[in-house]
Amino acid sequence: MNNIQEISSKKTNKLERLKNKSFPIFLQMASDTFAATFSFVIHYYLIFFSGLVTVNTIPSTSNFILGLLTVNLYLFIFYYFSGLYKNWYERSPFEEYFTIIKANLIGLLIFYVLVITNTSKPPRLTFLLYFANLSLLTIVCRTIIRKIQKNFRLRGMISLSTMVIGNQSKINNIQNDISLSPGWGLNFIGGILSDESYAESKNVVGKIIDLNNILEAYHPEVVILADQDMSHKKMFDIVNKCSDLNIRCKIEPDLYSVFTGQTKTHNIYGIPFIEISPQLMKSWEQTGKRIFDIIFSILVLIIGAPFWLLFALIIAVESKGGVLFYQERVGKDGKIFKMVKFRSMVQNANKIGGQWTSVNDKRVTKFGRFIRKTHLDEIPQFWNVIIGDMSIVGPRPEQPKLVEEFTEVYPHYKRRLKVRPGITGWWQVKYKPYTFDVKEIEDRLKDDFYYIENMSIKFDVEIVVRTVWCVVKGHGQA
Repeated sequence: MNNIQEISSKKTNKLERLKNKSFPIFLQMASDTFAATFSFVIHYYLIFFSGLVTVNTIPSTSNFILGLLTVNLYLFIFYYFSGLYKNWYERSPFEEYFTIIKANLIGLLIFYVLVITNTSKPPRLTFLLYFANLSLLTIVCRTIIRKIQKNFRLRGMISLSTMVIGNQSKINNIQNDISLSPGWGLNFIGGILSDESYAESKNVVGKIIDLNNILEAYHPEVVILADQDMSHKKMFDIVNKCSDLNIRCKIEPDLYSVFTGQTKTHNIYGIPFIEISPQLMKSWEQTGKRIFDIIFSILVLIIGAPFWLLFALIIAVESKGGVLFYQERVGKDGKIFKMVKFRSMVQNANKIGGQWTSVNDKRVTKFGRFIRKTHLDEIPQFWNVIIGDMSIVGPRPEQPKLVEEFTEVYPHYKRRLKVRPGITGWWQVKYKPYTFDVKEIEDRLKDDFYYIENMSIKFDVEIVVRTVWCVVKGHGQA
């Protein structure tokens, strides 16, 4: 095809590919070296000069340098085997931070057991001091590196040539997403039509039948497979072809494949099996999540009590009606419960029924607009958490009428009811002002199923932190 013949200027050379792959890792290594060196110096001061620990002798300069080099080498090797030198930019920063903390905890424990033999010093104190300052410095430096790498991607200094396989509409959508998100560092160089309806287009270089020639000619660094109707065999062939050419392949999951978040993959004698398991979390994780919910909710209600009482007073003065608003919602296993919120609308606004609120809804009061914008109208829901109707993190609880309507369109919608609904959730910290339509529900389902698939206490903490930032920004819809 003509498009394939005119590709020499778009092909990524080997030097460029090496830079795009290795430069982010180099930045991480430089960051960790700085953090390890600086934290060692701080620890050296705290142990030998701060007076926190009683010491008889101070190491010589040569011993200090030897110790510094030994620790840096040890941490580099341990970080490498802990998986800290890979493309963390495309992963959640919280996942990276938790990995750093875990690696430091285990690594320093091993180091102290094997190396620290001077029992005249308090080992627990020295360990905790070193663990705290090393973890903090490493996380701060890694955060700075993320910002630097994002800047490089925005300026095109790190640019991953990307092709998309799908129909014309999907290719257009993903190309648009890439252009609107330069921070991803993806450089769209062409689409490959996966169906038979080929039409001349500037962003299409050919059809799936010519895949081998196209990949070998363009040799992109990333291929996004976005055909949700493609057979497993064809998908497998494409992934294998990309692997042979050292091309990273990303598969855009459809609603049903995300729904299979209930599956876990295990290797048995080297053969991968998919296990369909109703157990979403291990027993100890479920217990830990519940304890976290209760303790966190009690702290929020008690520590913030003066503010919540002030909110109640303002609501009562501003408009007639009760301070709290109760509404039936569907909880875990389909149980109906009364969800409580601060009233943010005029009295009897709920007579309209299951209608979602819209931007600049006239039923919302002046103070109600503020607490809705900051999500502070949801503070009373922490009581729902304490009594077990809700969790702090989980899918958004919906009204019974809406659950039935959504289930008619998506029969697997009730999969969300396998867990307690949450005050906040993965969808809530990601969304933009929404509209009531099928696409909105489908996107929400994908995020809800993603959360269910990846449920963990660590993920809950990340979402809570992101929620606090959303509150500060005034992320809600009013």
